[in-house]
Amino acid sequence: MSAPRTPAEAERAWLTRSAAYASMAVALLLVGMKLWAVWHTGSTAMLGSLADTALDLVASLAALAGVVIAARPADATHRFGHGKAEALAAMFQVVLITLSAFGLGARSVGQWLDGGRVEGAEAGIAVSVLAIAATLALIAWQRHVIARTGSLAISTDHLHYKSDLALNLAVIAALVLDRYLNVAGADPLFGLGIALWLGWSAWRAAGAAIDHLMDHEWPEERRKQFLAVLARHPELRGVHDLRTRTSGAKDFAQFHAAVDPQMTVAEAHRLMDELEARIEAAFPGVEVLIHPDPEGLVRAEGEELLPDRC
Repeated sequence: MSAPRTPAEAERAWLTRSAAYASMAVALLLVGMKLWAVWHTGSTAMLGSLADTALDLVASLAALAGVVIAARPADATHRFGHGKAEALAAMFQVVLITLSAFGLGARSVGQWLDGGRVEGAEAGIAVSVLAIAATLALIAWQRHVIARTGSLAISTDHLHYKSDLALNLAVIAALVLDRYLNVAGADPLFGLGIALWLGWSAWRAAGAAIDHLMDHEWPEERRKQFLAVLARHPELRGVHDLRTRTSGAKDFAQFHAAVDPQMTVAEAHRLMDELEARIEAAFPGVEVLIHPDPEGLVRAEGEELLPDRC
């Protein structure tokens, strides 16, 4: 049986779904326009932009699936929730971007060797300008959603469309240079540059997704802030074995808390409740697991030094 969603979780689910649907709508529009432009121009740079947009559409579907599954509350078979679905969706997107980069790079080299030129540059430029306008609108909404939710799947999708702005500008430059300034090889050269850009984007996007899947620790600064919150409780004698991770939008932390050996079980339980309340106030939504230890009984190698108690 699933736990009910909190209002914050329901809002996050709505925001991430809206961003995924908007992404799909923009991708469908751009695919149609760029198909027409490729047919009219024969441009490799435009073909690369089309390939990237087509993959954006597939990636948007993956993002939608990821955020829908990740929004499901914890249940009997997924006690920690479904947050990693976003990381899986992000990794799927990374694979698609990488394949697109290799294919476009090969196409660019082939056209450069053949010496092909573009035609109907006006159509390609017009489509690219419209694509930039639609992409800017989508990016603005995605930025709002990411700021409110921190969604990894939407962040990766956002990266695609940010790169699309550069891609469309590159297409315009390639068409102008090749068609109007008669610069031979400009179109395949820009196509190769787009391929390298896609590869670099995939490399960057993979890092965050892998961190989530591998239960990477929180950033050091955030861990220090967490310990500082704990240190403000006068009855806490020490902390060791602090472990942190993030799954989707959900943060998890667990640690051993050293307490006065003379405390009763009831007093230790009261202290744990107070620590959890302080953590929740400073880190809303974090799921905490605390194990109390009598001070001096455990001296672990992983002991954390609380601020001002060194």
